[in-house]
Amino acid sequence: MGHEHSHAHTNNKKILLISFLIITTYMLVEAVGGVLTKSLALLSDAGHMFSDSISLAIALIAFKLGEKAVTYNKTFGYKRFEVLAALFNGVTLVAIALIIFYEAIERFVNPPEVATVGMLIISSIGLAVNILVAWIMMRGADTEENLNMRGAFLHVISDMLGSVGAIIAALFIMFFGWGWADPLASVIVAILVLRSGYFVAKKAIHILMEGTPADVDINQVVQAIAKVEGVKGIHDVHAWTITSGFHAFSCHIVVDEQLTVAESNKITHSIEHLLQHKGIHHIALQMEPANHHHDEAILCTLEAAPEHHH
Repeated sequence: MGHEHSHAHTNNKKILLISFLIITTYMLVEAVGGVLTKSLALLSDAGHMFSDSISLAIALIAFKLGEKAVTYNKTFGYKRFEVLAALFNGVTLVAIALIIFYEAIERFVNPPEVATVGMLIISSIGLAVNILVAWIMMRGADTEENLNMRGAFLHVISDMLGSVGAIIAALFIMFFGWGWADPLASVIVAILVLRSGYFVAKKAIHILMEGTPADVDINQVVQAIAKVEGVKGIHDVHAWTITSGFHAFSCHIVVDEQLTVAESNKITHSIEHLLQHKGIHHIALQMEPANHHHDEAILCTLEAAPEHHH
C-alpha cells in the first residue's frame, strides 16, 4: 500500500506542477487578450483560470506541507492545510463570480465594440490548453480519491466550458452582430465559478466543523461494531475527517469486566480491522466495564456541567 501510494503522490505533484505552469501562463495571455479585445467573456474565463491556478498552487503546497513531519505542536502535521486552503479558494471563487456579474450588468446596457477575431483565436487556444491539461491529469493523476486532485481536475473541466462559451459568443457577434452574447457568456462562466466556489467552501466547512465524512454511515458502523464478539454496548461515537481521504473515529466500547488484556485486545483488533475496510484509518477505542455508570446514548451529548445548588 505505502509504496504505490507514494508513487501516486510524486505523480500527483509532478502533474500539478506542469498543469500549474501551463494554466498560469495561459491565464495571463487570456487576461491581456480580454483587455485588448474588450471581451468580458475572455476576462471572466481568465478569472476562472486564475482561481484554477490558485487551486493548483494550493494543492501543490498542501502536498509539500502534508509531507512535513508531525510534531508535538501539531500532532496531525499540516494535513489540515489543504482544507483551509480549499476554504480560501472557495471564498475567492465566489468573489470573482460576483465581480463578473457586476461588470456584465453594465455591459448588457451598453456593450462595447469587441474585437471578435482576436477573441475567437484566444478562446480557441484556451480550449486546447484546457483539453491538454485535463488529458494530462486523467492520464497520470489520482483524480478519483484525492480531494485536491479532484478539485483541480473539476476546475479544469469547467474552465473548458468557459472557453467554449467565449468561442460561441465570438461567433454570434461575428455572424449576427449580437453584442450581448459576450456579457451573456461571461455570466454563464460566472455561474459556474460561483457554483464550484460554493461547493468547495461547503465541503471545507463541513470538515472544519468535524462533520461526519460523506462516505461513512454512522449507523452501519455502529451496528457492525455491536456485532463483534464480546462487545456489549457502544456509545460516545465520533467520526470526522482530518484531511481528504483520512478519516478518524473514536468511541467507547462496553465489555465484560472479567476480560483479560489479551481478550480485549482481540476485540480491539477485530474492530480496527472492520473500520479499515470502511476507509477509517485513525481509530481510538476506549474499553469500559458493563457496570461503568454512563449515558447509554450512541452520541455523546455536550452539555454544561450541572450547577451545584447549596
